[in-house]
Amino acid sequence: MAERNDEQGSLLETAIQSLPLLHRGKVRDIYAVDEDKLLVVQTDRLSAFDVILPTPVPGKGRLLTALSSFWFEKLDHIIPNHLTGIAPESVVAENEREQVAGRAFVVKRLKPLPIEAIVRGYIAGSGWKDYQATGAISGIALPQGMQQAARLPGGPIFTPSTKAAAGFHDENISFAEAEKLLGKDLAATVRGKAIALYAEAADYAINKGIIIADTKFEFGRDEAGALYLIDEALTPDSSRFWPADQYSPGCNPPSYDKQFVRDWLETQDWNKKPPAPALPPGVLAKTTKKYEEALQRLRG
Repeated sequence: MAERNDEQGSLLETAIQSLPLLHRGKVRDIYAVDEDKLLVVQTDRLSAFDVILPTPVPGKGRLLTALSSFWFEKLDHIIPNHLTGIAPESVVAENEREQVAGRAFVVKRLKPLPIEAIVRGYIAGSGWKDYQATGAISGIALPQGMQQAARLPGGPIFTPSTKAAAGFHDENISFAEAEKLLGKDLAATVRGKAIALYAEAADYAINKGIIIADTKFEFGRDEAGALYLIDEALTPDSSRFWPADQYSPGCNPPSYDKQFVRDWLETQDWNKKPPAPALPPGVLAKTTKKYEEALQRLRG
């Protein structure tokens, strides 16, 4: 049986026996459907400080699935995505359908590129730390005297990172380093597609009252070398969403993600190593509400 939070009906971990389990990530459980397709299930797991928390966030997986689905459809004119359109319920046993309903995709089995394709429209997070130390982000020089959370004056920038093994942090790399990993032509294509995806999404979101400060895309290729958008797309887990009406450069705006969880964890006697403390109901409720608000604002 799947491991669930009995009070909320949350899904912490799937237990699908009809398909081979390939990988459990921080959020997703991935199964093999056949040689060409995978089943990707978005659980309600939440990670903070690179540690998976013991308490699932009610409904989070379904909210992430709905938002990714929205963006995949809206942006598929820029680049095709890995969705197959096959109903997840059709590839598992009848008694396992509840585990995938509304929270899973059947996707093409592709070869992921060895980088995270990060696009930044504003200066925040690790980009702000990099700028403070070097005056640049991933080797891209920026004007002096910029404030935290300021919009980048020259438009969005592509700042790739490595994909770290479990338990380790991704590391920002320069575009020249990305070219070494991908080759010049593919690196240029990935940069162009990532910036185009971000720019269209950011223009749409601002009209819905949300600033997309930055985001992370992942890409994969098929055996013929065709490029696809994979993983998730423009969710609070992969992006920094700020409420536009609370935005002010010079400080870190509130965000539609794990803010309440991180803030609470910082008050605990915890060394940021497993096991993490269980989350109280109030923190869970606030976190769920922020995910729900992001989906409702963006999708309508």
